[in-house]
Amino acid sequence: MPEPKIVAYACTYCSYPGADLAGTLRIQYSPHVNIIRVLCSGRVSPELILRTFREGADGVLVLGCHYGDCHFVSGNHRTVKRVAVLRRILEYAGIEPERLRLEWVSASEGERFARIVDEFTETIRGLTPIEQVLA
Repeated sequence: MPEPKIVAYACTYCSYPGADLAGTLRIQYSPHVNIIRVLCSGRVSPELILRTFREGADGVLVLGCHYGDCHFVSGNHRTVKRVAVLRRILEYAGIEPERLRLEWVSASEGERFARIVDEFTETIRGLTPIEQVLA
């Protein structure tokens, strides 16, 4: 079975530094995750997530700042609403909603970042590859 392809969109002020901290602390986590830095989790549009799946990602992680800590005040509030709707759309389209996960990771949570990535990778490993689902 091929290894899963996972894309993580991480906000530049909290989640991306959390991923960086995991690396600095040499915490091992799944190497099957491609981390893409975005300005804010609120900037990750539903179209971008759907395109990511269409281009072959087996799973998408959206990582943002904790509530009350968003650099853009309400970016993560927007993200919660978008991801909830998008999970329902995925399910309607026959794609498991578990392929999309939203989490909050601060700059000081390198261990949390690694744990989330590993848990999500295991979840995705248990699913059919996206190529077969979209075929």
